[in-house]
Parts: sequence; structure tokens; C-alpha cells
Amino acid sequence: MILGRDEVHVYTVRLDQAPPERHLQAVLSVHERARASAYVFARDALAFATTRGALRVILNRYLGADPSEIAFQGGPQGKPSLAPPWDEGGLRFNVSHSCDVALIAVARDREVGVDVERLRDGVDLEGIARRFFSPTEVSALLALPQHHRQEAFFSCWTRKEAYIKARGSGLSMPLDGFDVSLAPDAPAALLTTRPDPMDATRWSLYSFDPALAYRAALAVERAARDPSVTRLASAR
Repeated sequence: MILGRDEVHVYTVRLDQAPPERHLQAVLSVHERARASAYVFARDALAFATTRGALRVILNRYLGADPSEIAFQGGPQGKPSLAPPWDEGGLRFNVSHSCDVALIAVARDREVGVDVERLRDGVDLEGIARRFFSPTEVSALLALPQHHRQEAFFSCWTRKEAYIKARGSGLSMPLDGFDVSLAPDAPAALLTTRPDPMDATRWSLYSFDPALAYRAALAVERAARDPSVTRLASAR
């Protein structure tokens, strides 16, 4: 599959519709099979195996390699990437999953991060926001009518996580160190970054709903112009 430098492909993988197909199980590495076996709950093992198998099958579309032979490595903060020689084409990817939905984003010559969360009741929105969000974001959240706060909260959370994952910052970057938009009528945007205000100009944010009752966000390193984001069908 052709992937231009001004494109990002995002795949949705459903984890609740059927057991992983044989070709997804067959492409897992020995280490991945061991990780799947280590999960206490079968549901978690199934989600991991399906997601990792789908990732390998998807990357094969761009690399033209045997999915089972693709090798990965971790960055300084643990962000996975392709290991040599698979990284020579500049392919980047990121993965996220929540409950029954997984997302896989693929780009070329630019970093990318993706996050998905299932919308759910019973969450202490204000308490979590005050603990993790910036003061600007907390104020914006509490200024909204009550019936808009759940959507705004998960929009904010996924946008922040996608940005951190794209940067590969891990736990070294506090969630309150930057501001994102969250109002239902506002487009996804990275508003302010601290301590380097110029970092906000390097990234583009996108929000979308990959399935009913799910919220997702994509962060893409900015190049000469904003990339076109294409959502593709499931890899299964």
C-alpha cells in the first residue's frame, strides 16, 4: 500500500466480534505469545494477541515483508518503533486500545500518536481533571453545561495522551504541562506547550469517534502542510 508523506492512515480493529483469525495468531513472535499467555484474564490475552497480530498484518501492507519477521524496538521512553532494517523507509506507527476497540495509526517520516477511550459513566470527571489537567483545561471543562462534560473530558484526555505518545515522552511529560481544546464546538488543537511554546506549532491534533460510545484522538508531527488523515477499515 502506498503511504505518502502527507498522509496518515488510521485503522480500527474490533476486539469483540470474534476470536482472532488464524493468520493473526500465526504472525505473533515468541515474545508476543508469551506476553499473551501471561495475562490473567482471557479477554485481555485475546485483546493483546488480536491487536499485535493486526499491527503486523497492517505494517506488512507497507513493508511488503512477512508479518512474522517484522521486528520492533523500544525508544528511550518505551515508545515502540520498527527495528532495522524495517525502519529504513521512515515508517512510523502507534497503537491504542480500550475495551473492545483498538486503533493503529501509520505515517511516514513523521511521528504519530493515537489514543482511544470508551465513554463511561461513574467517572469522577472533576476530580480527575483537577489532578491531571492544566488549570486552563479545568476551567474550560467546568464552564460547560453538565451534559457536555463527559464528551469534553474524554476529548481532552485522548488529545493529551495522543500528543504525549506521539512525542514518545512517556511519564516524563506531565499532563498539565500543555493545553488542548476540549469544548464540543471547538476543533481539536494543541493550544499551548510549556516550557517550549514553539512545540505547539509542530503538531496537529484530530478527534474522531471510531465506534459508538468511543472517543479517539490523533497527534501528528507537522511537516510542510497538515497531513490528510484517512480512516481505513479493520485489518481483520
